[in-house]
Amino acid sequence: MKPKVAFFSFTSCEGCQLMFLNLEDELLDLLGLVEIVNFREAMKEVLADEYDIAFVEGSITTHSDIEEVEDIRKRTKILIAFGACATIGGINAIKNFQPLDDVRKYVYDRDWDKIDTVPTMSVDQVVDVDCYIHGCPVDKKEILDVVTSVILGKTPRVPDYPVCVECKLAENVCVFDKGLVCLGPVTRAGCSAICPTFGNKCLGCRGIISDPNVNAEKDLLAERGLSIDDILKEFRMFDGLSEVSK
Repeated sequence: MKPKVAFFSFTSCEGCQLMFLNLEDELLDLLGLVEIVNFREAMKEVLADEYDIAFVEGSITTHSDIEEVEDIRKRTKILIAFGACATIGGINAIKNFQPLDDVRKYVYDRDWDKIDTVPTMSVDQVVDVDCYIHGCPVDKKEILDVVTSVILGKTPRVPDYPVCVECKLAENVCVFDKGLVCLGPVTRAGCSAICPTFGNKCLGCRGIISDPNVNAEKDLLAERGLSIDDILKEFRMFDGLSEVSK
């Protein structure tokens, strides 16, 4: 029997689920390997309530989110956190740097005290996560690599070296030399350095590598007249839950 696959979303734009649908030709091959039984973006029916693989997109921001993701965890064999919001908290974590009641009042106005909300959490701060697909949005090739590995019972190879490696392979001019503040030296690769390749800086949407070269980063910043505070402000856009951002 084909593995039963389900997709769920919490606080997010749901763009990562759309990237799955954007696989186009590859999607047909993938559907030959799995049975999708719950995917609100693509189908109306719910065909099963027990899963072999559950993709969870979005950060956890309410008490009801906590209850739901705990229930999903109980009903799936393998849980994959899918996209920056799910893996590292994403943009939603920006609210954690402000008083929560102030955020509620600003967003919801008169009904603020009726809204169920908690500080933003990544999925693995609530339940055990078996696998991660990083990025905002996720990379289509990485989706295929991870899904194929999981189906074959292998551990997916998620890059744990900096975006700078991919930037150099692409022969890009360092964006620091263009006057931009780039997070590539300490951000996890796997996106083919898409932002620097097209003239932007790395925004850190794939999270910080496990063993960043902090001293080299400090030297790099000092050479360009930047401080640690300057770089922390950049990290808080996507990676506000990390220790380096706190």
